[in-house]
Amino acid sequence: MKLSAQLVYGLVACILMVSAPHAEHLPLWVSAECGALLLWRAWLARSGKALPPRWLLLGITLLSVVGIAIGFRSLFGREVGVTLLILLSTLKLLELKAVRDATIVVYLSCFIIITNFFYSQSIPTALFMLATLLVILATWVHMQTGDLAFKPRLRIGGMLLLQAIPLSLILFVLFPRVQGPLWGLPQDAYASSGLSDTMSPGSMSKLSLNDAVAFRVNFDGEAPSRDRMYWRGPVLWDFDGTTWKRGRNATTQKSTLEDTGMSLGYTVTLEPHNKRWLFALDMPDKLSIPHRLTPDFQLLSEKDVSTRLRYHAESLLSYRANPDEPPRQLQRALNLPRGLNPQAHELAQGWRTQHPDDDAAIVREVLRHFNQGGFEYTLEPPLLGMNGVDEFLFQTRQGFCEHYAGSFVYLLRAAGVPARVVTGYQGGEYNTLGDYYILRQADAHAWAEVWLGKRGWVRYDPTAAIAPARIESGLSAAVSNPAALPFMARNPPPWLRNLRFNWDALANQWNQWVLGYNSETQFAFLTRLGMEDISWQKLALNMLAGIFILVGVFTLLLLRRLVVRSSDPVQASWLRLCRKLGKAGLPRAPHEGPLDYAARVGAAHPEVAASMDDLAARYVALRYRAPGDDTALLAFKRAVASFRL
Repeated sequence: MKLSAQLVYGLVACILMVSAPHAEHLPLWVSAECGALLLWRAWLARSGKALPPRWLLLGITLLSVVGIAIGFRSLFGREVGVTLLILLSTLKLLELKAVRDATIVVYLSCFIIITNFFYSQSIPTALFMLATLLVILATWVHMQTGDLAFKPRLRIGGMLLLQAIPLSLILFVLFPRVQGPLWGLPQDAYASSGLSDTMSPGSMSKLSLNDAVAFRVNFDGEAPSRDRMYWRGPVLWDFDGTTWKRGRNATTQKSTLEDTGMSLGYTVTLEPHNKRWLFALDMPDKLSIPHRLTPDFQLLSEKDVSTRLRYHAESLLSYRANPDEPPRQLQRALNLPRGLNPQAHELAQGWRTQHPDDDAAIVREVLRHFNQGGFEYTLEPPLLGMNGVDEFLFQTRQGFCEHYAGSFVYLLRAAGVPARVVTGYQGGEYNTLGDYYILRQADAHAWAEVWLGKRGWVRYDPTAAIAPARIESGLSAAVSNPAALPFMARNPPPWLRNLRFNWDALANQWNQWVLGYNSETQFAFLTRLGMEDISWQKLALNMLAGIFILVGVFTLLLLRRLVVRSSDPVQASWLRLCRKLGKAGLPRAPHEGPLDYAARVGAAHPEVAASMDDLAARYVALRYRAPGDDTALLAFKRAVASFRL
């Protein structure tokens, strides 16, 4: 059977729609090749020319596979697999000869739809894939029905989608959930993003240009003020002259908090970042998921956060942290590379001479130096050399939070005061519609912690001494050139901000109830529905029972259409008469008209011949001629009811 041009156009549209979202992930030459092949196939269908020979298709395939192997340096993995699948599906269009080939293309299109969710599981992606599936179903209907017009094909495809919704809901709610990405490559599931466990000049300012959501927070009660919202992440100890790193803790002693105040509860929905660290307000006290708390109060997950993670946490905003810090850990908080930044060392030693026994006074001197030294908070600081701290403190005096936090800790260590850098996020954007806070990558921040004897580790933020607006109002209010920030971070018009909040609230609900529907959420939801002692066996049985019930309901609805029910009262009365005669041994044949049937009944029973002829004549007059009045219809019904054989 030769495939029509319209069907080929539909198949080309299917491959185009399922492949288009992959354009940003595929190599440019692969996207260009696929586009050229689709145009070539559409032109062949329009012109009616023959398909290319197999040797040419084989050559294109081999060259493409070699190019992919060279570009990716492998033929295995998610990226390579998706690229090969799209390329080979496009080439399949150039050998379409029978309905079987077209069916394969339809199945391939349905499979490629799934691969789009490897990269994005957002609402727009889901809606576009739903529209794509509608086009695929319409093409499949065209393949089955032939010359059916486009709109009826779309309507049938839409009806099939609507009928699939109840089945999809049953599968979604009851199918046993699995942990981690469905495709089984958690290390390849998400690109790394967000905070790193290192900090060098420019790392934080570069991250501030990223408007992506890092996590969202719902507080159990009243939220703290913005200047107390320090979301703790990696703690950095080791400095090599350019970069701060986490390194290894010099102690295994557990962290301790003393003189604590009341705890504050909240729920964090953390976006995947392919690292192990979790985020919580200073200082974290409790967490609802398995975790490890390091001796420097950093929260670590048991594995990389490769999927969206939701947990409840409690933090203490008032505390004394590790007042009995081990000497080896304190020594680690004093280490500095030798031979670098002599001016910074001289400045710090002068403060130590002024305050030989007062570490807190030295901290105040450093903060005063930043506050009164003509420093500028900027997203575009000058590049620094080997003696970067000296250049920043005495020459450029322009920097972002990593410059101030790093140089602050350096000066304190040079003065003999134990200190360390803490990275994380600061503040948050409140969404009034959803009653939660949004922390974006642009809110990434670095501050310092200083060990002050019996007071333990005390948080100091040198950025607040230079640009207090950064802590109180956000990044856009602090930088001198907000044009470098993402558009939505530059205080957009209220209507645009509200539109963004509405969309984020919708996306948050999507994340919570659809993407966040994991095994724990599933068990909690089903428990509220009355299911107890939930196991995967019970889930499977309930799922199969629901599917059987749903299929049974659909089957009954379809069989119901096979039952002919006449709404015509004339026809109903005549059929009643026929049933009477059938019980008396004179059933009407399916091909037998009313007059012929009346004649046969009259021949068999002459005594009712006149009555049968009269009833048959009335029926024909009422049903096939001009409509009679209600009186004639009522008389006909009475005659049928009174007829006796």
